Amino acid sequence: GPFFLMQRLVRHLLDTKKPGSIVNILSQTAHCGQPYLTAYSASKGSLATLTKNVANAYRTHWVRCNAILPGWTDTPGEDATQRKFHGATDGWLQRAESRQPMKQLAKPAQMAGLATYLLSPESGVMTGALIDYDQHVLGAYLEQ
Repeated sequence: GPFFLMQRLVRHLLDTKKPGSIVNILSQTAHCGQPYLTAYSASKGSLATLTKNVANAYRTHWVRCNAILPGWTDTPGEDATQRKFHGATDGWLQRAESRQPMKQLAKPAQMAGLATYLLSPESGVMTGALIDYDQHVLGAYLEQ
């Protein structure tokens, strides 16, 4: 899906000679992911590479392409997943958030501000960026 959407948008921007910005929403699993998410992780890793490739290929036409890689996010879909596949019960979100470094899961409304920035002219020449949106620092040693 994302490939065809970007292909169509880029073609439109090139035909109209207008600048544009694309923001892909990936996942932290693009970096690796849990063993039971192999196919999902591979698809997100592929989209990360596609994001960088589009950014490189069309930068001279002022078509920018970046991505947000959210970590664990509080969404209705996550609630359904937790209940259906992990046996979560009422209160699971509060328990999960209490175990996070910043005592919350990421919220879609918070990410919307970042996406708005990336789509705006204020983000300037930023292209090809894969932005980790998570409270866990990738590669960091966790001190207890």
